[in-house]
Amino acid sequence: MRFSPGLVLLLPLLSPLAHAELIDDVFDRGELRIAVQANTPPFNFKDDNKLTGFEVELGEELAKELDVRPSFITTDDSDLLPGVETGKYDVAINHIAMTAQLQDRFDFSEAYLEKPELAIPFQKGNPAFKTSLDRALQQIKADGRLKALSHKWFKDQPPAIAPMPEPLQATPAH
Repeated sequence: MRFSPGLVLLLPLLSPLAHAELIDDVFDRGELRIAVQANTPPFNFKDDNKLTGFEVELGEELAKELDVRPSFITTDDSDLLPGVETGKYDVAINHIAMTAQLQDRFDFSEAYLEKPELAIPFQKGNPAFKTSLDRALQQIKADGRLKALSHKWFKDQPPAIAPMPEPLQATPAH
């Protein structure tokens, strides 16, 4: 059987493994698209129309570690996790606990808060992104920035987390 050179060049494009890794997309854009809700102080909220809060500052630090700029997109319950699932957003940093149900739909960073255990969800199947995100978090923990943020926003008291609204947990994957 004889293959044409054009067909050989197309074969990698037909492979399901040929899709780009999320980290490549982030680096190509030069930005990390971060979905948040802007009504959950002290995590994410607007102060004089400026987005601020613990997770906003954490997102800024993560983007700095990844050497990209942060791009915060405010959204609501109905779009937060579905937007991550479809690739509209790279991550959601919105005090999301790793539940078994969510772990079926998303991959997660390591935890950035232990009690309760909060982590950053992103699209499944992006191991290089997970490695990069976890390294960035580890650096932020190791050099004391995470502890400083936690003290600034929570005064070393574990934050009270309300249960996630039902639409975030119940949205079926398509």
